[in-house]
Amino acid sequence: MEERVPVLRTQHLGIAFGGLHAVEDFNIEIYKGELVGLIGPNGAGKTTVFNLLTGVYKPTEGTFYLNNELLNGKKTHQIVEAGIARTFQNIRLFGNMKVIDNVKTAFSKDIKYGLCSALFRSKAYWKTEREIHERAMELLKIFHLEEKADYLASSLPYGEQRKLEIARALATDMKLLLLDEPAAGMNPTETAELLECIKVIREQFGIAILLIEHDMSLVMNVCEKIQVINFGKTIAAGLPDEIVNNPEVIEAYLGR
Repeated sequence: MEERVPVLRTQHLGIAFGGLHAVEDFNIEIYKGELVGLIGPNGAGKTTVFNLLTGVYKPTEGTFYLNNELLNGKKTHQIVEAGIARTFQNIRLFGNMKVIDNVKTAFSKDIKYGLCSALFRSKAYWKTEREIHERAMELLKIFHLEEKADYLASSLPYGEQRKLEIARALATDMKLLLLDEPAAGMNPTETAELLECIKVIREQFGIAILLIEHDMSLVMNVCEKIQVINFGKTIAAGLPDEIVNNPEVIEAYLGR
């Protein structure tokens, strides 16, 4: 029987700033198609974990792998090319660009034509641009944004901007998607729509997802497993029912 290889595997991953451990001994395995929640109090180190996994910070201890490929020391663009994409707590779109052009920027690695082809609009240029346009539109359809393809990104309501950010991340053809508080600032209707989009992403793309979120109803609805950190250390990991009834988690995060 062939051994299952985790999409993401971290071993004793950590980082210290001036001797203070922001994240320490962080271990997790996520497999293809899994959606795992990473929760904990504000300042617990959740976003720092994301920054380690995307090359923003360099680990001072431990290792992390994507499909058994060691990523320690890789630059952010190299990690994206390897197959890790993320969204941010604060939406980061190109506000003065069209919705579809925001998605197209993530297909840059698929551009095969050279400068001369672009300048003289060769057949290779038009063929590639047509293919990228079609692929971008397919992603926008998933999030029901195809009719707003030519709108400026900044003109979209907040919830749709968040969806556009996720669509752009999907365009990188990632193997692991890191969602950093995707429901932050959303009303209940927008959150419900986001929940459906996340389910569609999993079913259609089969990618692994690591989710940071404070909306516990969303976490409990979509996550198969949950890992809880506090002061940079894991205090619990398991199924949603196990986590919600864990005394240490209740004490540190969920409240009595």
